[in-house]
Amino acid sequence: MTAIPDPTTQSNYLSITTQHVHLDWSIDFVSKTISGSAIHSLIAKENVGEVIFDCLDIDVQSVEVEGKTVEFSLGDKNPVMGSALRISLPSKAHAGDKVTVKVTYNVGSEAFALQFLDKEQTQGGRYPFLFSQCQPIYARSFAPLQDTPSVKLTYSAKVSSTLPVLMSAIRVSPPSSGPVHAGKKLGEETVLYEYNQPTPIPSYLIAIACGHLVYKPIDTTDTTESTAHVSVGIWAEPELIEAAHWEFSADTRRFLQVEEGVVGKYRFGVYDLLVLPPSFPYGGMENACLSFLTPTLLAGDRTLVDVVVHELTHSWFGNGVTHTDASHFWLNEGWTTYIERVLQQLLHGRSPARRGFSYLIGRKALQRSLEEFAEAAEKTKEEEKKKILRYQRLVIDFEKGEDPDDAYSRVPYEKGSNLLLYLERLLGGLDVFLPYIRDYVDTFMGRSIDTTIWKEHLYGYWSKTENGEEKIKLLDSVDWDAWLYGEGLSLPVEPEYDLTLAEQAYDLAKRWDASRSIQNVSELDFKSSDLDELDSNQKIVFLERLQSYPNLPSTHLTHLGSLYGVRETSNSEIRYRFYELALINPSSSQKEFLEQVGEEAAKWVVGEDGTGILKGRMKFCRPVLRAAQKAIAAVGAGDGGEEENVATSIYKRHRLAFHPIARRLIEKDLGEFAGLCYHKLELYVGLSTSLCKKNVGRILFMLGIFAS
Repeated sequence: MTAIPDPTTQSNYLSITTQHVHLDWSIDFVSKTISGSAIHSLIAKENVGEVIFDCLDIDVQSVEVEGKTVEFSLGDKNPVMGSALRISLPSKAHAGDKVTVKVTYNVGSEAFALQFLDKEQTQGGRYPFLFSQCQPIYARSFAPLQDTPSVKLTYSAKVSSTLPVLMSAIRVSPPSSGPVHAGKKLGEETVLYEYNQPTPIPSYLIAIACGHLVYKPIDTTDTTESTAHVSVGIWAEPELIEAAHWEFSADTRRFLQVEEGVVGKYRFGVYDLLVLPPSFPYGGMENACLSFLTPTLLAGDRTLVDVVVHELTHSWFGNGVTHTDASHFWLNEGWTTYIERVLQQLLHGRSPARRGFSYLIGRKALQRSLEEFAEAAEKTKEEEKKKILRYQRLVIDFEKGEDPDDAYSRVPYEKGSNLLLYLERLLGGLDVFLPYIRDYVDTFMGRSIDTTIWKEHLYGYWSKTENGEEKIKLLDSVDWDAWLYGEGLSLPVEPEYDLTLAEQAYDLAKRWDASRSIQNVSELDFKSSDLDELDSNQKIVFLERLQSYPNLPSTHLTHLGSLYGVRETSNSEIRYRFYELALINPSSSQKEFLEQVGEEAAKWVVGEDGTGILKGRMKFCRPVLRAAQKAIAAVGAGDGGEEENVATSIYKRHRLAFHPIARRLIEKDLGEFAGLCYHKLELYVGLSTSLCKKNVGRILFMLGIFAS
C-alpha cells in the first residue's frame, strides 16, 4: 500500500529518512536564543538528490554534507508549515545509502515551540526559565527536522547553559542525583549537559526545560519492587519540590507496576515528572522519559494524580505505537484515555465504578467540544462550515498545510475511548479484550500506524481467536463510517456507564434544582458538610449535573459558591466547573451577577485574583475566558460599542504571559465574539514589538481567519 504523505510536513521523509539527530546547543537567557547545530544521520529509501527539512523561523547559518559545505535554500514561508530547507546532495544517494547532514543555526524567542520566561514568571522569582512544547508540529521551530510522527528517530544532545537542563532522554552527565548544576554557580557559570535517547521517538517528543530545577527520586517500596528497572523521580523548582514529591510519590510507581502488567515492559529506562511554571498550556505532555505537568495538579490532596496515569500510558500509546499524522491523532489519545480508565478499574479492585465515573465526566467534556464546533460553524461563512464540522470526526482528513491545532478538542480522547469501550463490550468484555490490547502493543511497538492499519489488525486478531467467525460478524455489525467519520452531537452508540459513584452527586444537584422556588437563601436546607463525603471527581459531577437543569437564580449560585467554597478553592478542576455553571446561558436578568462573576473568572485565569498564579492550562483558560466574554457581552457590557469587553481587556493585559500556542487559540476563541483587531494595528504600526517578533506571517494568517 502506498503511504499517504503527512499533510503537515514539507520534508521528503518518504525518500530519505533521519535515523538519528545530534543536537549541539548553547542557551543564552540574555538574548533569549539557542544557537548550535543539528547533525542528521539519514538513510535513503530510494534514489534521491536532495534532503528537505521542515523549518519555522530558524536562522540557518550553514549546511554541511559529509563534512563539506554545500548550498541550501529556504523556501517561502507557509504560515503553518514554515519553510522547506532544501539541501542539494553533492552526489545522488541510492536506496540504502547513509548520508550525514549538519545544519548550523540560531533560534530566538520567536520559536513557536519555546517559551522563555522572565524570572518574575517563575515560582522562585530568582532565575529565568525555558521550556518547549513541540506537539503537534512545532519541533521544526527549534531544529531543522523531518517534523512528522511518521518518522521515529533516536537523538543525543549536548547543551551548554548557566542553569540546569532537562531533556526527554536519559541523562549522561552530570548525574541527576549530584549537586544542582554540578555545583557551579547558578545563572553565571556554564555547565555542559549531555543526554541520549536510544529509543526511536517522533520529533514532537524532543523536549527541553531549563531553569532552577532540583530533583528528588521516588524509591521503590516492598509492593513496587518489580519497577526497580525504571528510574523514577520528580523535578521542580525548589519552592515546589516537596509539594510535588508528596503529590505524586505515593502513586507513580504503583501506576507503573499495574500498567506493565497490562501492556508490557516500560521501554525508556527513566520516568521522571517535571512540574512546570503555570504558563504550560496542557495538563501534561508525555515527552519521552520526562512527562511535563501543570502546577494546577498540585491540589494538596492527591485527587488529580490520574493525569500521571494518562501521561505514563502514552509511553506505550503515542510514544511507542504512534499515529502517522494528525489525521489519526485518536490512535494516541483515544487509546491512552481508554487504557487510563482500564487502569482505574484495575487499581480499584476491578470495580467498574471508578472507570464508569471517569467516562461520565469525559462524556460531558466531549459533548461540550462537539457543541462548540457546531456553534463555531454557525458563526462562520458557508464555505468554512464544513471545515469546522469535520473536527467533530474521529478521523480528520486534514488539507495540506492545515493547522492540526485548530481541531484540538476532547473529540479524539473521548470519541476514541468510547469506540474502544464499545468494541470491548461487543467482543466479550474486558477479560477477553485485554489479550487483544497486549497483542496490538506487541505488534506495533516502535512503529507509526494509521487507522486503516489499526482496523486491519483488529480484524486479523479476532479472526484467529476461538469463535473467530462470530467475532468477525460482530465487527462487521459496527457502523465504522459513523464512528470514524461521523459528525454531529451524539455517538453512534451511546454506552451505558456505571453510575454508582455519580448517584450521590446527582441527588445533591437534584435538591438544589428543587430549591429554586425558595427566594430567601437563608431558608435553604444545605450545609457546608454536604460535600464532605464527595471526592474531587464527585464534586465535579455535582457541578456539571447542575448545568443540565435550568439556570439557578444568581442568589442561589452565590450562596452555593460561598457555602461549599468552590468559588475560592485551589482545586482548579472544581473552580473551573463553578465558573462554567455560573456563566452558562447568560440572561440579562442576571446582569450584575454575570458582570461580577465574568470579571472574577477572567481575573482567576490571569492571576489577578490575589494568587498571582496564571492558569495557562488551556483546559481552563480557553473555556473560562470564552464563557466570561460571552456572558459579559450578553448583558450589554462591552458588546460591540465603545466600551471593550472586560474579559477581553483583562486577557490583553496578560496575553504575553501565556504560551504562544495558548495565545493563538485563546485569541481565536475571543475573536469569534469581539474581534481582536487591535493586533492588526499593532502589527502594522509596531506598537507591540514582542507580538511583531512572534511569527508575523503566522499571526497575519490567523487574523485573516478570525479577526473582525
